[in-house]
Amino acid sequence: MKRSLALIVSLVSGIVLSAAAQTSPSPAAPAGPAKVAVIAFQAAVGQTNEFQRNFADLQKKYEPKRAQLKSQADEIDTLEKQLQAQGDKLSDAERANKAKLIDDKKKQAQRFAEDAQNDLQGEMQEIYNGVASKVYDVLSTYSQQQGFTLVVDESTNQQQAPLVLYANPSTDITKAVIDAYNLKSGVPAPPQPAAAAPKPAAPKAPAAH
Repeated sequence: MKRSLALIVSLVSGIVLSAAAQTSPSPAAPAGPAKVAVIAFQAAVGQTNEFQRNFADLQKKYEPKRAQLKSQADEIDTLEKQLQAQGDKLSDAERANKAKLIDDKKKQAQRFAEDAQNDLQGEMQEIYNGVASKVYDVLSTYSQQQGFTLVVDESTNQQQAPLVLYANPSTDITKAVIDAYNLKSGVPAPPQPAAAAPKPAAPKAPAAH
């Protein structure tokens, strides 16, 4: 779950951070030595309670489409097995008709899957953008309060190489920004799956006398 969530966040993350940086006023740099921090911005957005709640809601929304895709795949598999089993008993015209039916259903299923995937990615983009813009505002406020003169995003995606080659762990403000955002948003943490109860120990056999 966490791995798929991280992958989706990386795939749908757009230009929100750069756009926000361009539109937000830059405070005058304080005099003195530079104070630098790093943040994994995409991870920060994906780990907020609000994003995880919205992501879970979106997963539930698309459950019917996933069920429909599975039903289509099962139907195609059944038709292919029937054609294979009855192939010798069918005329050329019957085999051709059944093969065309299977091919048509495969094309329909593929179109349905592509449409569902595009819709899902579009809604994921909207969810990410909506939360990311607010996380950026919290990041900006937090950085000013802490006196940072520079915050570097160490997130990576398919279009950009890592920006940070080394950073002392003490400079990473990812968790601090996540905590600050969760506090401001007021969204509670999503429930975690209950851990399996430990099995009772087998009774010991009585000692022989």
